Amino acid sequence: MTEAVPLSLCAREPHVPADRLVAEMVPPPRFDSVRFDTYVPDPNQPSQTEAVTALSSFASGLGGAHATGSGRRRWFAKKPAAPLAPRGIYLDGGYGVGKTHLLASLWHATPAEPSLKAFGTFVELTNLVGALGFQQTVQTLSGHRLLCIDEFELDDPGDTVLVSSLLARLVEAGVALAATSNTLPGKLGEGRFAAADFLREIQGLSAHFRPLRIDGEDYRHRGLPEAPAPFSDEQVTAAAYATEGASLDGFPQLLEHLARVHPSRYGALTDDLRAVCLTDVRPVPDQSTALRLVVLADRLYDREVPVLASGLPFDQLFSEEMLKGGYRKKYFRAISRLTALARDAKGLVGR
Repeated sequence: MTEAVPLSLCAREPHVPADRLVAEMVPPPRFDSVRFDTYVPDPNQPSQTEAVTALSSFASGLGGAHATGSGRRRWFAKKPAAPLAPRGIYLDGGYGVGKTHLLASLWHATPAEPSLKAFGTFVELTNLVGALGFQQTVQTLSGHRLLCIDEFELDDPGDTVLVSSLLARLVEAGVALAATSNTLPGKLGEGRFAAADFLREIQGLSAHFRPLRIDGEDYRHRGLPEAPAPFSDEQVTAAAYATEGASLDGFPQLLEHLARVHPSRYGALTDDLRAVCLTDVRPVPDQSTALRLVVLADRLYDREVPVLASGLPFDQLFSEEMLKGGYRKKYFRAISRLTALARDAKGLVGR
């Protein structure tokens, strides 16, 4: 067996130009091939089947949507008739019910060139505004037919106002919208959020959205085996050397490195990785560190990068206080996604 020298995430300090941020506003690799017909509704949750039907119809209706492709509004064009239905869809449901799958399927099903459709998380959209400036972002996106925003961040009032203002300008330009969101602090309940919270937070935009509720349990736990127990340091290290394109880092050192890299660059941090190997996984020390880890977990999950680890299992990453706090839903999503990636990594041991 030929050993490969592992890469190190801690040695990477990627720089991401603004044009890459725009070009990468497409569904992440994990959702490249998803379509409405690859979504498997839970037979016990009829709202899931109803959501597929409603979103398919919404996509079809965007065939004649206003989009110039130039990034500029057609000021002298005849004003289009008011739409018969809201030009936005809000997917309302808990984590793990397949909202991102459906949102990506909507992007794929919308009859427009990829350059006229944009897909990104709320964080990626705010990063785009930071890189381009507000006016340039409006100009860049206003020629689009559809903008999909995954995980709209309702827990940051400043960013919510910023993005709401951006969306208001895009709606004026004729861009159709689709969104999912996270849970508001104090609105945790069953681990799902209420459409009323989202519509209230975006205020003037609420009339543009039709809430579409999707009930169900986290599909990543539906009939799946228990998460694998962590491996030993020696097993993780051996797997890293035996796997071409794998990285090997100590977990505490990686958390320190994440503090020095802007979260907008975490996707680039994982470029060309085939596996992430971590030793000495332990509880995260504070909430700022925990939120950075959530972003990294999302980027690894999007890119289907397996994670092999030693130390504590991933369900012990976050303290009880964190799991009861305002970012509870983010932490549970990170645990769920890292657990899924840990299952994917089991085959790396013993190669």
